[in-house]
Amino acid sequence: MTFLPTISNDEVAALPTAEFAGRIVVVDDESKIEAACRDLSSCTVVGFDTETRPSFKAGVTNKVSLLQLSTPETCYLFRLNRIRLDNRILKILTTKRIVKVGADVAGDMRSLHVLRSFREQGFVDLQQLAAGSGIEEKSLRKLAAITLGLRVSKAQRLSNWEAATLTPQQMMYAAVDAWICIEILRRLERRGDDKRG
Repeated sequence: MTFLPTISNDEVAALPTAEFAGRIVVVDDESKIEAACRDLSSCTVVGFDTETRPSFKAGVTNKVSLLQLSTPETCYLFRLNRIRLDNRILKILTTKRIVKVGADVAGDMRSLHVLRSFREQGFVDLQQLAAGSGIEEKSLRKLAAITLGLRVSKAQRLSNWEAATLTPQQMMYAAVDAWICIEILRRLERRGDDKRG
């Protein structure tokens, strides 16, 4: 199976929208961290992303508001503007045993390192993997379109991630961004298996 190297915005717009059919759990209280981390620790591969409240002032950047860690069935939204980047969460981010897959991982890490210093391990960046499969695109939206034939909505990207309550649209957007990374990884790995087979 060969992937297209690029795809136009019009072609992406014509694709069906990606939806996460699993459970979305908002972790906005210290008491919810343990159960979330226990579930994530039982996985071998976890989708990863972060969201930050946009700043519309030059030179002003906000701290990361949300950390998304997703299994194929459940996406956990850690509201880092409400809870600290707890040691139990760091345990997942620093173990090699669990593969964390995202796009532009280095950018997300810079944001998380502002909150706490830690040594991340076990991360896979889809941008690098995709390049090895002949895909020239870098954005998660276009990677999903090329590998899965799905359109990742970007409608909520510039919404307020520090709002008192996240809207259902924000929660779906955040969950899709993390979960779809697992699906893209699977598709890229399947292509590698096809080539070897």
